[in-house]
Amino acid sequence: MSVESIFPRLEPLLPGVQKPIQYVGGELNSQVEDWDGADVRWALMYPDAYEVGLPNQGVQILYEILNERDRTLAERTYSVWPDMEAVMREHGIPQFTVDGHRPVAAFDVLGVSFSTELGYTNLLTALDLAGIPLEARDRTDGHPIVLAGGHAAFNPEPIADFLDAAVLGDGEEIALAITEVIREWKAEGEPDGRDGLLLRLAASGGVYVPKFFDVSYLPDGRIQRVAPNRPGVPWRVEKHTVMDLDAWPYPKKPLVPLAETVHERFSVEIFRGCTRGCRFCQAGMITRPVRERSITTIGAMVDTGLKESGFTEVGLLSLSSADHSEIGEVAKGLADRYEGTNTSLSLPSTRVDAFNITLANEFSRGGRRSGLTFAPEGGSERMRKVINKMVSEDDLIRTVTTAYENGWRQVKLYFMCGLPTEEDEDVMAIAGMARRVIQAGRDATGRRDIRCTVSIGGFVPKPHTPFQWAAQCDHATVDRRLKMLKDELRGDKEYGRAIGLRYHDGQPSVIEGLLSRGDRRVGKVIRAVWEDGGRFDGWTEHFSYARWTACADKAFAGEPVDLDWYTVREREEVEVLPWDHLDAGLDREWLWQDWQEATDGSEVEDCRWTPCYDCGVCPTMGTEIQIGPTGKKLLPLNVL
Repeated sequence: MSVESIFPRLEPLLPGVQKPIQYVGGELNSQVEDWDGADVRWALMYPDAYEVGLPNQGVQILYEILNERDRTLAERTYSVWPDMEAVMREHGIPQFTVDGHRPVAAFDVLGVSFSTELGYTNLLTALDLAGIPLEARDRTDGHPIVLAGGHAAFNPEPIADFLDAAVLGDGEEIALAITEVIREWKAEGEPDGRDGLLLRLAASGGVYVPKFFDVSYLPDGRIQRVAPNRPGVPWRVEKHTVMDLDAWPYPKKPLVPLAETVHERFSVEIFRGCTRGCRFCQAGMITRPVRERSITTIGAMVDTGLKESGFTEVGLLSLSSADHSEIGEVAKGLADRYEGTNTSLSLPSTRVDAFNITLANEFSRGGRRSGLTFAPEGGSERMRKVINKMVSEDDLIRTVTTAYENGWRQVKLYFMCGLPTEEDEDVMAIAGMARRVIQAGRDATGRRDIRCTVSIGGFVPKPHTPFQWAAQCDHATVDRRLKMLKDELRGDKEYGRAIGLRYHDGQPSVIEGLLSRGDRRVGKVIRAVWEDGGRFDGWTEHFSYARWTACADKAFAGEPVDLDWYTVREREEVEVLPWDHLDAGLDREWLWQDWQEATDGSEVEDCRWTPCYDCGVCPTMGTEIQIGPTGKKLLPLNVL
């Protein structure tokens, strides 16, 4: 039976809200498929505002893949701003998709991609507006399956009560597999109802269904055991890894936003995974092994994407893009191909030891020479050894000197504050590094218009990393150290005006830490925060630390746990961690050993170029590192 668009009811209300264009849909390359022509229907959600959610690669890729499949449709939905939420509640408008403006509750699956844990309250808003019960146990056969993915899904326990299922890892293949399971279940007459479908999904070992696992606790609050409670449900759920990225050249037709978004470019993921071994980096750990796209596939994707979108900037993305085995050939080939056009190329932040001026010149050949961005992460050499960021200060100075000699005037440096074993002097070393960068630029150019911007974020220990056992630094210490650094730079008459400082205070990091390493008991806090008005917690202007702490105190009253227990407490090796039954492929003993070596300052090489150091991913997942060089060249096209 067809589902009607709610747009006729929505349109008259739009003049009364901010940025109404974000709710109207109709973007170039958006799709509205025939409802009755589909057997399986997905609503794909990025739980943040349109301007943040539309450029998200994961959602765009799944959107295309699902809509290409016969008798399958996918539409998109995003979080609505509080003013729109109020209008929708007043007029009975449900959470809707921006493609067909269909009610989210009418779909078979609500797939939510979590890049960050601070979007959890936005999920509850969407569920409530959609008329879907917040807790999975209250849903009936007529409600969509609420399915989580993205990096935060590697520990979905804090939102387990609100989810029907979660998937770990790459989504391309598993999304289609889930689609076929749903199609078969529906064709058979939906045997055993909702639980029958969830059991089919869980039995494969590739979909996590929280309700099929029981968690027991020790008197001191630690987890005693996580165990399946249904026959046929595996004890561990494995991540999914796509091993041939060339076979999945998406997005082919990127969405072109109607409203301003945080990124307005065509992005191509040139490889997936990272083996640099930075101990703080969850993304690098959970996306192993490295799998490169070939130079020819990258070239074809860029050509197709530009023609289909009209974008004038191409971003070559990955966790460490300059590490692609053929990045020089990729950059030169694309620069040759689009020279004389208005198309520019860009890389995200570049490792100091992967930067070279030839590469940088290729990316700036189109005439746009923006600032270079590097991420030393730790202020002192000791801290960089702790986090396995094998870059010395002298390496950085040599690199920026070369850049300044070749015409650059601005450098951005990213750091973290609150890292394990960090002391005040490690943070203050950032000031010394920034001064050396400025002086290197002045010496190299003889000019005084050299700039360095220092950006600092609070460190949050993440699951599936060597630092998953670490104590998180309390926000008062983080804020004190950042103030010391700020005062040091502001009081520097010689260099202070040339150094910009941007930082986030420590309080949001504490809440992110609670949500990152929490267990199912944290769900009570999330719900209480949402009921108290919590929305868009990733936005500084909407975040309330007082609300979170008050709700945590109330939710944990009578429990042997509290906010500090989840954040500033160091874990022992034998403790059962909330995500231990979710398999990212990493050997737990290897992670623990790497954590011990971190405190000794021992470093681990990148296994792309050195012998395997037994992290466990390749043998556990049946995968392998895939890198070039292929030896192929990217031939110019006739660019119109």
